[in-house]
Amino acid sequence: MFQKGLKDVIAVHTKIASVDGEKGELRYRGVSIGDLIATHSFEEVAYFMWTGVLPGESELCILNEKLIAGRELPLHVVKIIDALPADIPLMDAMRTAISAYGHLAFKDEIIEGQALVLTAVLPVIIARHYRNQQGQSIVEADPTLSHTANYLWMLTGVIPNDVQVEALETYLKLTMEHGLNASTFAARVTISTESDLTSAITSAIGTMKGPLHGGAPSGVIDLLEEMETLGNIRPVIEAKMKRGERIMGFGHRIYKTEDPRSVLLRDKCISMSGEDDWLDLATAAEKEIISLLEEYKPGRKLYTNVEYYAAAIMRSIEMPPELFTPTFSAARIVGWTAHAIEQLSDNTIFRPQSVFVGEMVVLDERFHVER
Repeated sequence: MFQKGLKDVIAVHTKIASVDGEKGELRYRGVSIGDLIATHSFEEVAYFMWTGVLPGESELCILNEKLIAGRELPLHVVKIIDALPADIPLMDAMRTAISAYGHLAFKDEIIEGQALVLTAVLPVIIARHYRNQQGQSIVEADPTLSHTANYLWMLTGVIPNDVQVEALETYLKLTMEHGLNASTFAARVTISTESDLTSAITSAIGTMKGPLHGGAPSGVIDLLEEMETLGNIRPVIEAKMKRGERIMGFGHRIYKTEDPRSVLLRDKCISMSGEDDWLDLATAAEKEIISLLEEYKPGRKLYTNVEYYAAAIMRSIEMPPELFTPTFSAARIVGWTAHAIEQLSDNTIFRPQSVFVGEMVVLDERFHVER
């Protein structure tokens, strides 16, 4: 059976995550995403994705120690990042630096340990190249800070407040895994050849870079900035509707009801009401936009997707748009590595078939090139 783009073709059996677009449900290893992230940190959820169990006190202590140790970049990787021109995009710098780790950099480290180190170091790579781009001095990792807080610290050189950390950590936990998306599939295809984990993650980053997959929600930022105040919401949206423009942040190819990640991010924004004008604007605008979408496009079932509130949260913590997709990748690397581990546990190399649709011809002078 031919299915262009392998759409809806089942390629793997997985225990890592399930996405139900009809019900608007996302589960990590069978646990509702809302239940999981409400009471567990990024570090705990990552451990759960890799192992299938939540860490106890001693396991969490060891995990944190290893994550902190993993923030240290090898000298050769530091030299490579610092040698990159400032105009090299962040995703390209990430791909290059991760690739530079190479399989031998891990020596006898098992794949779970490699996954932990790569997850720990990716935010460090992002922050280092970003600050080089800005002409700013490098901020070294702070071992007293959590994974999320340290990322913000290394980007800005300012200790983040609890509201900023909580907002970003909610986003990171919600986006670390989402089924067999393009970048996750790329990672599984690469690791299925029994290549190394760094090659698989390099493949995933290269795939995430594509605007059809990991494109930053900058369009939502533009929308919020265009509305600017509560009184402008309806006039701006109505004008766009009449011009036939797409309303950024609404609609999803999988979810036919509300995106559960968007619901949870919205709840986080509401809980932070009054802390930031952008979050207040985003929550008010959502209600008005959905009402207008139902009025102008009845029956289309266009609900808020994860990009909408992700953009609002990123804007509220003053994260520039060029950091959106890299930050998304810093979360999704947990899912990529979890899938790579699972793939190797019962491996079969991916080898789909293709159908030739060209013309059958006899080799003759038409194929000779004039020189």
